[in-house]
Amino acid sequence: MKKCMRCNKQAFLHITELKDGKSLALHLCESCAQEYLNSVEVGGVPTDFTAGTESVAEEEVLDEETSSKSCPYCGITYKQFRSQGRLGCPHDYEVFRDELVPLLESIHNGETQHVGKCPPRASESSRRHYELLRLRSELKSAIDDESYEKAAELRDRIQQLEDEEE
Repeated sequence: MKKCMRCNKQAFLHITELKDGKSLALHLCESCAQEYLNSVEVGGVPTDFTAGTESVAEEEVLDEETSSKSCPYCGITYKQFRSQGRLGCPHDYEVFRDELVPLLESIHNGETQHVGKCPPRASESSRRHYELLRLRSELKSAIDDESYEKAAELRDRIQQLEDEEE
C-alpha cells in the first residue's frame, strides 16, 4: 500500500504526470487528492505536489526488486504472494516482513496482529488464550482512552484468567 506523499495517510489516488519529458508518480490521500484536483490547471502540475516524487521508472525498478525477492525455504516470490493472496510457508513472514507490515497495518487499522473470532470447536485453553488476547486489546484501548476505571477492571480480569491457567 502506498502512502500519501504529502501527509503519509493511505494513498487512494495514483497519478502519473509527464513533466519536462519525465514521468512523475503522485500518490495522494483523499483530502490531498481533492486539493490537488482543485489546484491543477489543465496540462499543468502544481510544484508543491511534485516535490520529492520519484520517477515511475525508478519506482518500477524498486517494485521489481521487491517482487523478485524469494523465500529460501519454499521459493515463493513476493509477486506470487500478491497474485495468489497466500504465503508459502511460515518463514515468509520474516522474508517479506518489510512488505507485509504496512499491508497488515492497513488491513487491521494500524495493528499487525489479527484478533478475530474463536472457532466454535476450539479447546478450553484456546478459548482462554483468545479471551486473554481480547482483554489485553481492550485494556490497551482503555488506557489510550484514559478510561482508568475500566482499565483497572480489565487488568483484574486478566490477572484472574492468568491465575486460573496456573
